[in-house]
Amino acid sequence: MLSKVLYVDLTEKRYWVEERPELFEKYIGGIGVAIKLLHEEAPKGVDPLSPENPLIFVTGPLNGLLPVMSKAVLVFKSPLNNALGESHAGGRFGVAMAWAGYGAIVIRGASETPVYLAIHGDRVKIKDARALWGTSTQACGRVLREIEPGSGIRSIIRIGPAGENLVKYANINVDSFRHFGRLGTGAVMGSKKLKAIVISGLMRGKLPNNVRGEYYKLFKEIYESIINTDAMKKYHDLGTPQNVLPLNAIRGLPTRNLRESTFEHADKISGEYFAEKLLVKKSACLSCPIGCIHVAILRQPLPGYDYETMFVSYDYEPIFALGSLLGIGSAEGVLAVIEASERLGLDAMYAGVSLAWATEAFERGLIPEEDALGIKFSWGDVDNYVRALELIAKKKGKLYSLLAEGLQKAVEEYGGREFALIFGGNGMPGYHNGIATHLGYLIGARHSHLDNAGYSYDQKLLKSGKRPPVERIVDDLIEEETWRCITNSLVMCLFARKIYTKDKVLEALRLIGYKFESTDDLMKLGYEIFKMRWEYNIREGVRRKDLMPPERIFETESSLGVISKEELMKGLNYFFERMGIPE
Repeated sequence: MLSKVLYVDLTEKRYWVEERPELFEKYIGGIGVAIKLLHEEAPKGVDPLSPENPLIFVTGPLNGLLPVMSKAVLVFKSPLNNALGESHAGGRFGVAMAWAGYGAIVIRGASETPVYLAIHGDRVKIKDARALWGTSTQACGRVLREIEPGSGIRSIIRIGPAGENLVKYANINVDSFRHFGRLGTGAVMGSKKLKAIVISGLMRGKLPNNVRGEYYKLFKEIYESIINTDAMKKYHDLGTPQNVLPLNAIRGLPTRNLRESTFEHADKISGEYFAEKLLVKKSACLSCPIGCIHVAILRQPLPGYDYETMFVSYDYEPIFALGSLLGIGSAEGVLAVIEASERLGLDAMYAGVSLAWATEAFERGLIPEEDALGIKFSWGDVDNYVRALELIAKKKGKLYSLLAEGLQKAVEEYGGREFALIFGGNGMPGYHNGIATHLGYLIGARHSHLDNAGYSYDQKLLKSGKRPPVERIVDDLIEEETWRCITNSLVMCLFARKIYTKDKVLEALRLIGYKFESTDDLMKLGYEIFKMRWEYNIREGVRRKDLMPPERIFETESSLGVISKEELMKGLNYFFERMGIPE
């Protein structure tokens, strides 16, 4: 069982290790350990961009031992909504943490000059990063791959210019094609003058001899289930972009700032189109046999007959946010905007929501032309969207400085709150399926579609024709999020959630020494973690008024028809009462 916590103080330039077996025995790892540490480490009311706001990375006890146990969790106080910042990333980071021997890494304080953190097993160094400051995420990664050891087993995470400039939805690039995204991970890292972390190790998970036979049997069973299941095959074949056409067909694809829920050019930005025309390779996170990472080639013309060739990973969410939501109807155009967000280190989803709001606000005359610095926002204008992202990352001018602070600030200045697609301060994910979808965004502790899968709930209702009471929907979403608090404590890729049943998770945890007696014990712990996440939000000042939905969702037909505001508010108020959310 991993029980070491590495503490790094960037202000004092020192580090130390503490054994915390009781913490990992009770809360497993991942979000369970992370939220407990956040309550310990982050003072009440802390400024998210101050040295006192910690960055807390936690891996899971099965990372590197079982298939698709490959992720890590990062928690912090979010500068975007002043509440729980929680992000999950694949790539190599979670397994590399485990191989380095750490269950968690807590980063405190802030450096006066740019630094990066090099962790190679028990060798920890805080190194000068002044030469890296100002570089893109790609350039930073290339340099660190040249100068740091551990090729093939290390993980390199880094921020881009947006994080350095404290854009409140900057993200952290993980091993080139994955991310700690959402809620301003990169801004908090930038506030600490921490450009990057490189981590590697040679420690492997060790099991007692008396359980190795059971372990090999369990590993083989899960591995065979993954590689022989159609549900897993689809993630390898087309990946998450397979969602574009089905969602478009059921009126669930947010388009042009959700003025519409179908896109006439969906076939040109679909998973099928990308795979046939632009896909050049597939990749996988460490310890995962699925291989859902899809990488396309983007050729940008230069003067004469020259081209710059770039490799850009694509998934459904960036395609929605920087494609249909902006009215961009070409895969090449979508890739160009994704590449800009990657290079600058911006969260693609929030960036798309911001640009979509700005386009509609500009069309309505809410944004003066002089504030736009020569950009005439219009749907589908790839070049101007790329320019706008660069201005946001640099915080140039009034409009782009406000957009860098988040849409809450922009709408205070210009208006247009009713069509700003923000839920609890986070940007809207790529689903407009029905009432459960939007309730899920609002009641999820980090306001993500992955908290409780409300979008999937609506898709099941569409197939069944059933319409349960809204209170039942809320209860079901809470139960789903409760279980996901366990899977996110492991930390498991949610693509395999149907393979890792409750009984299978219980078996795996018992195998490595956990004492849970039943799946009921796991659900009790999951609910405790769920409550701890919301208790943190309430402690930091989240109130009911902060969780109101945008009016736009009631205006545009969803997969299940027009959403009733009265019914959604009924469900939301039921949740407020159940969870004790203050007025």
